[in-house]
Parts: sequence; C-alpha cells; structure tokens
Amino acid sequence: MRFSAPPTPTGFQSRSRRNTGLQGVKHHQRTGTHPLLLSSRRKPRRWPLVLRFIKGAVHAAIIVPVMLHGLFTALVVCLDTYVFETVGLPSTIIPSLSIVVGLMLVFRNQTSYNRFWDGRNAVSTTNSCIRNLVRMILTNSYSTNGPLTQEEKEDVERTVRVLIALPFALKNYLRSEWGAWQLGATWDEVLENGAGPIYNPEYASLLPVGLQALEDKGLGLPFELTFFVDSFVKRGVDRGWFHAPGASQMQAQLNTLTDAYGKMETIKLTPIPVAHLIHQKQVLALYGCVLPFAMVDDMGWWTVAVCTLIMFTFYGIEGIASQLEDPFGYDRNDIKMDAIVLDTKTELDVILAEWRKMTAATETVPQTSSSGANSNPTNGAQKKYRHPDMFVRARPRTSVPMSEAAED
Repeated sequence: MRFSAPPTPTGFQSRSRRNTGLQGVKHHQRTGTHPLLLSSRRKPRRWPLVLRFIKGAVHAAIIVPVMLHGLFTALVVCLDTYVFETVGLPSTIIPSLSIVVGLMLVFRNQTSYNRFWDGRNAVSTTNSCIRNLVRMILTNSYSTNGPLTQEEKEDVERTVRVLIALPFALKNYLRSEWGAWQLGATWDEVLENGAGPIYNPEYASLLPVGLQALEDKGLGLPFELTFFVDSFVKRGVDRGWFHAPGASQMQAQLNTLTDAYGKMETIKLTPIPVAHLIHQKQVLALYGCVLPFAMVDDMGWWTVAVCTLIMFTFYGIEGIASQLEDPFGYDRNDIKMDAIVLDTKTELDVILAEWRKMTAATETVPQTSSSGANSNPTNGAQKKYRHPDMFVRARPRTSVPMSEAAED
C-alpha cells in the first residue's frame, strides 16, 4: 500500500524549465511552464489518438467480453451455415433494442462524468480555500507593537505547513491509504512493521511535531488538521492580529474547505447502485447475444466482424464510465491528484520562503526606531510597527525626501 506518490525527478523539472520556447523544440521534448508545472504536463503524441490502444485506452478492460461476443457470433454463423437451415430472427428487433441499450449507456456515462467533474471542482475549491487562508494568515499575522516573536513566527509557520499538508492528507484519505499514525515513527520502525505504508519524509515534515493521528479509531486526518487552523485563528484574535470580520472570513474559508472535502468523500463512498450495474451488464450481454441472430441471414460471415465492432463500441462506453466513477485513483484517466498536490506545495513553499525572508529582514527595525526615539525627545510617541510588503525587494535610498530637504 502506497502512502504517497514519489516526487517528480529533479531532472525533468530542470529540463522543463529550460524548454519554455517553441522554437527548436524536438518531437519528443517536453515543454513545461511554472507554476502548474506538473498539472499542465503534456507529453507530445507520437501516434494519433485513433491509433492508440494501450495508454489511456480502455481496451485492456473490455477485450475479454468483446472477444467472447465475437466467438459467440462465430458459433451462431456456423450453426446457421452448416447445421440448421436458418437460426435468424427478424432484423426489425434491432432498432428497439439499440435505443434501450443506448439510453442506458448514455445515462451511465453522463452520471460517471458528473462525478468526475464534481470531484475536480471540489479539488479546485480546496486549493482555492488553502490559498486564501495562507494569504490571509501571512499578511495579517502581526501587531503594530513590533515584529513577531520567535514563538509567534513558529506558530504562523506551523499553521501554514498544516495547510500545505492538507492536500496530501486529502489525497491519501480518498485513496484509502491509511497509516498517518505512523508519521512519528522512524524509517527503521516502518520497515519492521511490514504492512505499514511507505514513509514519505516530505509529507511527514509538514505535519505538527507530536501529531497523534487517530485514523485507526475512525477519525480522518484531513478533518483533524482543520482543528489546528481553527485554533490558530482563535489565537490570532486573542493576540489582536485579526479583527472579528477577518476571523469570520477565515473560518468561512475553512468551512468551505471542509464542505469540499465532504463532497469528495461523498463521491468516494457513494458508488452507482448495484441494481443498476447488474441490469446494465445483463442487458448489454443479452443485446450482444441477440444481435447475431438478427444479422446472420443478411450478412453471413460478415456478422462476426460487425457484431464485434458494435459490442466493442458499447463495452468501450461502459468501460470509460467505470473508470470515471472513482476519479481519485491512479488510473490514467483519473484526476491528476499527485501533480495537483505537488504543484500546490511548490506554490505555497515559495510564499512561505518569501515570508521567512521578510520577517528576518524586519528583526532590526525595532532597535533602530527605539534608538531614534530615545535620542530625539521631540519626536513624540514611538512610531507604530508597519509590516512590510512581501515580494518587494528593498531598494537603496537614492534621493532625500522633500521634508528633510525643507528642514535643511
């Protein structure tokens, strides 16, 4: 059982970042942009889609029933040709049966695609809420009394790392890859357990130190992590960082995130009713068995090829619907959960690194301000601390302000 998918090799990332132009791109050279490097990854097609039968196709899942129907059709043609005078049925039964089977497959395929689309929208909602929470936390977690203390900085960073870990936790939860309670174990202890998941240090390092995961008792890790974020919002209000409307907006984002998590959980835990699946399989099989009898008198041995082609079409539609029914797995047609999670982590890592640089640069501001205020008593009250903007480089002062020039 896999705990988390391994990260993309560094070599691919370096090549993709260099190959950003369209000129001189070779046929099998991948081009990538950053952000969304992994999610937008596209491999150039060597063959047209009409000639693809392995990667991304459902042929492997439907080859057995299609071949069985082809053999049964050959048997019907042999009986009609060599044993009996005729075994054919009136061809007028084909249109009515085709309408019934077509309607069932359309309903099945549309229902499965709606589950796929709803799942992707829920993943997008989750990422949007995490982005909003990270932005609000990093831009509002300070007071006008001075820079953050070491304890406050650690609290902010721990909460942001919990938000970065949430997509990992959701991915593993939707894939039923339990075992987050082993995150505190060492690598040797995980190997000794044998049945434990693959230890992912990148994911484990994002979680709070000493986390006691309770998945073995029935509590999902994504829901458990939301408590850390909600507790941080309460501490921020107590410290004067967030006013009531701002804290309410943050809790609304957290509630929306939990709601999207619940929607994905509903898709995972609510399969297509088994009665519908049984009836659909039986009707499709009966249609494939009746079809040769309605075509054998008019087409002879061509019935084998035509019936096999028709059943290939119908079983292919049914196979696509079966893959889209649970969109959170590892199938090629599923949502790219691993790529989305890693892209989200890359994006938030950059923001967190920028926040660290900004807070480190402000550590010398209070000493300068206080010394200036004490040396010049005419300045009055000490100026309030102003949190600098992120993503802006400090530039050297090249001109004298107009107020200072007037004093001179």
